Amino acid sequence: MSETNKDIHLNECKAVTHHCECESQHETHPHVSIGKIITKVPVVLAELTLQINIDALITFPEPVLEIKDIKKTVKLTQCRLLLPTNKLFIKGYVRKNIQYASPSPDIEMHTKNSVASDLHSYTVDIPFQCAAEIKKFLALPVMPEMNNRMEFDFLMSKPMSCGHSEKDELQSKDLSQFHQESLQHYNELPYCELISSRIIEWDEAIDRSPLPNCSPLGEGFFTKVEEKMVLDLTLKVLQKQQIRVSSATNDDDCFHHCD
Repeated sequence: MSETNKDIHLNECKAVTHHCECESQHETHPHVSIGKIITKVPVVLAELTLQINIDALITFPEPVLEIKDIKKTVKLTQCRLLLPTNKLFIKGYVRKNIQYASPSPDIEMHTKNSVASDLHSYTVDIPFQCAAEIKKFLALPVMPEMNNRMEFDFLMSKPMSCGHSEKDELQSKDLSQFHQESLQHYNELPYCELISSRIIEWDEAIDRSPLPNCSPLGEGFFTKVEEKMVLDLTLKVLQKQQIRVSSATNDDDCFHHCD
């Protein structure tokens, strides 16, 4: 190591942070604007529960002896209120993680009294979609303002060509020019929040067969499961809107005595 690099190495600083405690010295009260104030906040347009019926076929990548457990998670990918209608379009998936036992002759060949198996898991997304009607709004949505485009022209006067009197003029618009007024509105798009989900399901193997050769009574394997699910989704539909709020005081006494 050169002398220069050694000096740089010796002069390196190392910062060490130790655990420390901090205490609140005093409370700080925020400044509150007084009067009738206009603010822009999310407004709940509707809260509703939708019921979606799902029928799906799941094919496993290997033989399944039995299903041990199924964990489910709802993934919502689209929730769109189509203004100016009251139709709500829903899309998503039910993520299913299926834990199952698979026959494993590599561990031990099954006999008439025993079956050796491995524990595996298989994750699959079951898609769903539906269109629902919001029959009653808690607060009316702000309908979108329509865009508009208008063309306009100017009068142009030009001398006439040969064959016309010098006093004659051609009055018309200029075809070499184009004039337009364009108006665009950037409306607030309603959106959704998923509140809760409830799933009732029924799964049934449709290709179950007995284990080959000698096996315990009633044991078998399958690769295909037909499932039926009833999915209940509870949603909030919101839209950012301008509302007026009233602020009466920002006195410090209010923070100590007012509820």
